[in-house]
Amino acid sequence: MSRLVVVSNRVADVSKAVQSGGLAVALADALKQRRGLWFGWDGNVVPEDTPFGITITQNEQVRTVTVPLTQEDYDQYYTGFCNNVLWPSFHYRLDLGIIDPRSFEGYRRVNQRFAKSLAALLEPDDLVWVHDYHLIPLAAELRALGVTQRIGFFLHIPFPPSDIFLAVPEQQWLANALFCYDVVGFQTTMDANNFRRYIVDHLGGEEVDDSRLRAFDRTTIVKAFPIGIDVDHFYAMAHTPKADAEIVRLQRRNIAGSHILGIDRLDYTKGLPDRLKAFRRLLDLHPEHRKMVTLMQIAPPTREDVAAYSDIRQELEGLSGAINGEYGDFDWTPVRYIHRAIPRDTLAALCRGSRVGLVTPLRDGMNLVAKEYIAAQDADNPGVLVLSRFAGAAEDLQEAILVNPYDTEEVALALQNALTMSRDERRERYEALIDRVKTRDVKNWRESFLEELRKSRLEGGHAS
Repeated sequence: MSRLVVVSNRVADVSKAVQSGGLAVALADALKQRRGLWFGWDGNVVPEDTPFGITITQNEQVRTVTVPLTQEDYDQYYTGFCNNVLWPSFHYRLDLGIIDPRSFEGYRRVNQRFAKSLAALLEPDDLVWVHDYHLIPLAAELRALGVTQRIGFFLHIPFPPSDIFLAVPEQQWLANALFCYDVVGFQTTMDANNFRRYIVDHLGGEEVDDSRLRAFDRTTIVKAFPIGIDVDHFYAMAHTPKADAEIVRLQRRNIAGSHILGIDRLDYTKGLPDRLKAFRRLLDLHPEHRKMVTLMQIAPPTREDVAAYSDIRQELEGLSGAINGEYGDFDWTPVRYIHRAIPRDTLAALCRGSRVGLVTPLRDGMNLVAKEYIAAQDADNPGVLVLSRFAGAAEDLQEAILVNPYDTEEVALALQNALTMSRDERRERYEALIDRVKTRDVKNWRESFLEELRKSRLEGGHAS
């Protein structure tokens, strides 16, 4: 069996994968089964004159290899090109992009350094799986060093339409770099089609068949691989005695009979201010919900050194305070806003104990919170998922109440529908949703991608 080599911007502690969630959960089992190696940044920022070296740690069957970044690397690669250019652009927010030629130089420099460190560690039959927008050019840099192993890439965030991608600095260079992978995976069919249209319409590429795309004298497999969750594990976390106690505590601390739950990183892509405005509109339209419904919004901090994030925090805090001031009473707080990380087992209990899961990003690659909310429910008395149609999860979760997150009135009406929906309809929707969440779980995502990578071979030579 080929060894699996995972490359991502940050490396998770495999021993704590279940607690970490996300990518760690998705990959931990496969890494353990394949005596895997996980390579990436260690999270440390070191002085410019620090000797550059790697740190190797062996944990069970998995070896983690990490490298630091200098302050210049962090500013140009991570904050600069990744978070000030690629992140806003790929989420359709060109207005928030900050273009600085030095940031692209740092982006390429760090990818070159990662490639040089990784190439020395590779074995002949390795499968290399690269993750996300931070590392788009990594395969090109590895190929330039003579690496011929199979390399796959998965983009966890959306891929934008051509007219947006054309505004991204060095977009043709990025597209060329993606053709150095044997397999390029996207979250949704729409994302994969956006990439295909850009290649065909603007670069003269050719669609060889439904899954293969040819450009730059190379052919690569381009497909959607929607990421999932560990359904059984999340359900189990939501149904422990501790979870039961958390739900009782949730209900006891507030006179509200129903809870609407939002769980998101504090990010401008998540539509949090729009969400609070929709809740305020619900209270305006349906005063019978006052003192009967509470919105709990959990939004842990992220990327606080980027100006757009401090702006969104101030707006969110102002809105929650304004709503509570206008509608709240001594025994009822309409909005409970929590700006810190909450343990996953507590989040699972909150998902199960909330009548409505409110997942309304303005744009999202997938959004696993939507799937976790479904996984946590009691089958006999499930809650209702209100989901943005611009989340990748909406492509699968059609039985949710799908909304336009920009339309305050529509979201408010959807909340009213969810809060008053009959048990029979809630169960009918839940049964369809949980079946799909179970079918497209994390194991299905992981194995379908790796199977495609195992049988692939990059055609037409490698990039230099």
